[in-house]
Amino acid sequence: MSVVLRVGQHLWTRARRVLPGGVSSNVKMEERPQPLFFTRAEGSRLYDCDGNAYIDYTCGYGPVILGHAYAPVVEALQRAAARGFIYGGQHEGEILLAERLADAVPCIDMVRYNSSGSEVVAAAVRLARAYTRRTKIIRFGGHYHGWFDEELLATHPAPDGDAAPDGDAPPAPESAGQPPSSAVHVLVAPWNDAGALERLLAAHSGEVAGVLMEPIMCNSGVIVPAPGYLERVRELCTRHGVVLIFDEVITGFRVHLGGAQALLGVTPDLAVFGKALANGFPLSCVGGRREIMDLISDGRVVHAGTFNGNPLGVAAALATVDELARDGGATYKRLIAIGTQLMQGIRDAAGARGVPVLLQGPGPVFYMWFTAAKAITDYPGSARVSREPYARFAATMLGHGVRVIPGGRWYVSSSHSDDDVEHTVRAAAAALEAAAG
Repeated sequence: MSVVLRVGQHLWTRARRVLPGGVSSNVKMEERPQPLFFTRAEGSRLYDCDGNAYIDYTCGYGPVILGHAYAPVVEALQRAAARGFIYGGQHEGEILLAERLADAVPCIDMVRYNSSGSEVVAAAVRLARAYTRRTKIIRFGGHYHGWFDEELLATHPAPDGDAAPDGDAPPAPESAGQPPSSAVHVLVAPWNDAGALERLLAAHSGEVAGVLMEPIMCNSGVIVPAPGYLERVRELCTRHGVVLIFDEVITGFRVHLGGAQALLGVTPDLAVFGKALANGFPLSCVGGRREIMDLISDGRVVHAGTFNGNPLGVAAALATVDELARDGGATYKRLIAIGTQLMQGIRDAAGARGVPVLLQGPGPVFYMWFTAAKAITDYPGSARVSREPYARFAATMLGHGVRVIPGGRWYVSSSHSDDDVEHTVRAAAAALEAAAG
C-alpha cells in the first residue's frame, strides 16, 4: 500500500509559513515523512486530506480511549453545546463529575478542573508547597510533567546521569527561554530505586514539599514499578511529611477506572489527570486529600482559569467515565485484550524473522523497542536503545495504513477490532525487516 500526500505536501508548505515548525505542538514534528493533515476521524480510523485511511494507535497521543467520534460522547457534547459553551459561573455537571471521580479514584476527596496536563501539574506542585510550607520538589529522570519552566526538567537526561549525587546539582533547563532559576528547587532521583529516594530525602530533610512521579513510567517506555517500590515511596513520603503526587495524565482512566493508583494499590496524596478523562476533549483535573485541596477554598492557594470546568469538557468527561464504568468495566477487559493481542502478534512476527524486539506494558498503553533485552526496568535502560530503527518502522507502517507514534508508545481504544489487530500484525511483519536493516 502506498500513501499519497499531494494535498498534504501543499498544506505542509503553507503551514510552515504561519505556524512555527508547521505544527501546534513540537512533538508533532517527529512524524515521517512529514506531519499529516487530517479531515476526520471515526472509531479506530483516521482519514487524511489526501483520502488515505489509517488504523490509529496514536489515539490523539493518548486521550482517545473509546474511539474517535464515539457516539455517546458526541451526543453529550451536542446537548451541552446547545445550552451554551461557557457561563462564567457554575453548573451542576461540575459537581456530578467530581462525585464520579471521588467514587472511582482512591485519593480523591475534592477536585479542581483545568484544560491541560501542564496546568494541573503546576497546581499540584503549588498545593504541595503550600501544605508543607517547603519549596523543593523531587522528580525522576525520564518522567514528563508538561512544558512549563519548572516542569520541563530531566525529561530526557543522559542515560547515566538522570540523578545528581544527593541532588546537589540542579537539573539543566531543556528549552531556550527557561531561566536557570526554574531548576533551583527541583531535585532529581532515579526511578524504581527506593534506596536512592531514601538517601535524597535524608540529605534534604525538612526541605522537600513533594515527590512527583508517573506511577507507571509511560513517557520513557511504559515501565511498571518494581514490586514494593511504590509502597516504599508511599512510606518514605509519609515518614518525611512529603506530599506524594502521581502524574496520571496518561495512566488515569486508561489503565483502570481508578487510575494506576487503583491498579497498583498505592494511594498518593494528590494526583493529576487529563487525556483519557474526556475521550479527547480538553479537560484535566487535580484531586486529592481534602485538607490539601481545601487550601484553595479560602484563597490561600490561587488556582484559576477561564475555561476550568466548562460545560462541554465536563459533559464529555461524564459520558466517558460512564462508558468506562458500564458493565463492570468491560471496556478495560477489551482494551487489555486488544493490547495483549497486538504485542504478542508483533513478537511472533519479529521472532519469525529473527528481528529482536521488546514490547511491554499493561495493554491499553504499551511500548516497543528494537532490542534483544528481555525487559527494561528503568530510564537508563530505555534511553540506551537506539530510536532510529523504530522511527523507520513507524514510517513504514504508515505506508501500510497504520499510524503509530514515532517514539515507541502505542495506545489502543475500545473501538479497535480483531480485524484491526490482524491488519496491524501483517503490516508490522512487512515493516520489521526494513526497520532493522
